[in-house]
Amino acid sequence: MQNKGSRIILLGRDLELRIISIIVRAREVSQEVVFFDLGSNDLTVELAEEFDCRVYHYNSEVGCKEVSKFILESNLDQEMTNLVLMINDDWKLSDFPVIENRIRESWDIYIAFTNEDSENLIDANDLVIDSIEFSHMVLSKEGLYELSKTSPLSNAIDFSEDLKVRVTPTQKAIRLPQRESLATASRFAQLFYWMLETRHPLLLFGIPGIVLFVLGYKLSGNVVDTFSELNTTSISVTLTTIAMTLIGLFAMMVALILYIMGKQVEQIQSQYDWTSK
Repeated sequence: MQNKGSRIILLGRDLELRIISIIVRAREVSQEVVFFDLGSNDLTVELAEEFDCRVYHYNSEVGCKEVSKFILESNLDQEMTNLVLMINDDWKLSDFPVIENRIRESWDIYIAFTNEDSENLIDANDLVIDSIEFSHMVLSKEGLYELSKTSPLSNAIDFSEDLKVRVTPTQKAIRLPQRESLATASRFAQLFYWMLETRHPLLLFGIPGIVLFVLGYKLSGNVVDTFSELNTTSISVTLTTIAMTLIGLFAMMVALILYIMGKQVEQIQSQYDWTSK
């Protein structure tokens, strides 16, 4: 029977900050995206389901044979080629372009494993399949059945000669060093740049308010000590100092009020899905 397309299966836990971006990227190159949850304690499952991604709760050991058996036992279409992708803290979205090419190479079984000892060469054909900590796998229909039937001591050379099989260390994407711009030089620069771009009330009113309040407070002490008699000059300077202090205090209050009101408006818009506004 002819292959119906490709499916990407994501394995991971506690991915609420990345799950949506990964699903969107995976859907660009496959007909179906499925998430195997390894026991998340955050909103990963809820976010995936809200984004119309099927979620399966995986409770077995994360091994090549166990994952292939779980795929066969599920209600997934077995005619599709599967790209099984392990998502952990070391995995980056920039690695995806290299991995997605494996679907187009027509492998029956392609297993990429993590090689922590990169200095020593490893003969992948001698590795026991059950002992491999894979980073991603490509499994066709035939390869899926063959992998699920492996024995505890099976290795790559034990598969049928009719299958196109490869077991290899993970190939990381090449990352070139990039220059840092002013906006990415530090977290403070990022915050300051964001406040300038968004015209944040804490910047427009808060900083001038703090400056006026501090200056007015400092000058008020000197005014009381300097002028010993009451005249037009002393009254004018005193009133100016008091006005400066009050304006600074008022500006700080306005900044806090506008900031709180902005957060409330954003919450209401997100609650009622007012994205256009």
